[in-house]
Order: sequence, then structure tokens, then C-alpha cells
Amino acid sequence: MGIADKKCTEFVEVLYSKSAVPGGGGAAALVGAIGTALAGMVGNLTTGKKKYAEYEEDIQRILGEAQALQDQLMAMIDQDAENFAPLAKAYSLPTETEEQKAHKAEVMEECTKVACGVPIEIVRVCYKSIKLHEELVHKGSALAISDVGVGVQCLRAAMISGWLNVLINIKTMKDRDYVASVENELKPMLEDGIAICDTVYAEVEKQLS
Repeated sequence: MGIADKKCTEFVEVLYSKSAVPGGGGAAALVGAIGTALAGMVGNLTTGKKKYAEYEEDIQRILGEAQALQDQLMAMIDQDAENFAPLAKAYSLPTETEEQKAHKAEVMEECTKVACGVPIEIVRVCYKSIKLHEELVHKGSALAISDVGVGVQCLRAAMISGWLNVLINIKTMKDRDYVASVENELKPMLEDGIAICDTVYAEVEKQLS
């Protein structure tokens, strides 16, 4: 049974334990999936309603995209654990000789890039999901507006959490071109995503006040 297949209580219990996986990456993926699922919920509560007929085509597109992004994030829970395993193993490589030290450094570098893969993707996917909520705050059912707010807050947290899991890995890398490439892609995405989340949340709060 994969980590993503566990009951909520089992997932939280193992997360609480000293087990290395699931960790922050798996938690970020799950929270992102929850935030994305709320976009699906709002879409499902909106579709077919006469009041929102003008947005029906957009709602159907949002539903399809939300399902695909949710599936990606759920899959990342186990992918993150699988990608971390080689890095965890690499830490125990011997360093008694200069040759062994060089070999370990090389293996650690490659394994760290692998471990970065899912957190990088978490940021990308959460950003896409945030954009769905940006639409739903104006096109979704007013009866579910609070769920839009909850969704973007989940995704805001998940996106930032994914980034933290990237940071902890890239700080040790010697391949600075790779690090620069990651930072140049993700930092603008983070800045824009956080701004969108804050704007959407403010709009939700305004509509509820």
C-alpha cells in the first residue's frame, strides 16, 4: 500500500513519527491536492446552475484541469518518498579515502537533483491550481465562495512548502547553473502565486463581510 493510500489518521500518525517519509514534501503534495480538490468542489457546485450559465464552458474546463492537477499531486506523495530513498542511502557511503569522498560527493549531487524533482513540480502544479481559484472567485457559486478562500490558502501553503523542500536541497549543490535555473523559474512563480492567493482571499473575505 502506498503512502497516498493510507487513511487520514494513518498518514498523520506516520508523519508525526521519526520516519523520514512522508515528510514535508509529501505533506505539501497532500495539502496541494486538498486545495485543488476544493476547486473541483466549487466547480461541481456551480455547473448546471442557470445563474452561472455564462461561465459553464469555463467551469467544465476548470473541472477537467482540477481533476488532472489533483491526480498529479496525489501521485507526488509517493513519488517524493521514492525519490528521497537514493539520497538517504547515499549519506551512508564511505568517505575513508579521497576516491571514496569524491564518489560520495558525485552520488550525493545526482541524488539531490532527483530529490528536488517532486518539490519543484509541487510548486508548478500548485501555481496552476491557484490560477483556477483566481477564476472561481468570480465565476463560481457564491454559496461556495468560502471554499475558494480555503482552497487558495491550502495551495499557498503547499506551494511555499514545496519551495522550502527545494531550498533545503539546492543549498548543498555544486552545480550552480542548475540552482540558478531552478531559482529563475520558481521564484517569479512563487511571488505571483502568493500575490494571487492574497488577492483572492481578500475578495472572498470582502464577499463574506
